[in-house]
Amino acid sequence: MSNERLLKVLLAPHVSEKSAMMAEKASQYVFRVAPDATKVEVKLAVESLFNVKVESVNVLNQKGKRKMFKGRTGTRNGSRRAIVRLTEGQELDFVSGE
Repeated sequence: MSNERLLKVLLAPHVSEKSAMMAEKASQYVFRVAPDATKVEVKLAVESLFNVKVESVNVLNQKGKRKMFKGRTGTRNGSRRAIVRLTEGQELDFVSGE
C-alpha cells in the first residue's frame, strides 16, 4: 500500500469526553477516517504514523442527522470513525511534536 494512501486514511483524532476516558482506561483511541477506509488501512496508517503496535480496529459509520434549516429539511454530513486498540503498555500523544 502506498504512503500517499496511508496519509489520506486518517483525517483527525476525535476528541470527546468519552474518547478521553477510553484512552485512559482501555488504551483505545478514536480517529475520524476516510469514508472508504478499511480496517487494514487504518491499522497500517496508525502503525506507520505513530510507531506503535495496533491490536485491533473497529470501524463505525454515523449517519448525518436530519435537521430543519429555515423551514426546509436538510441532512448534516455523516462521518466514519475508527476505534483503535493498542497493545499493552503503548500510548499515543497528540499534543507533543514527537
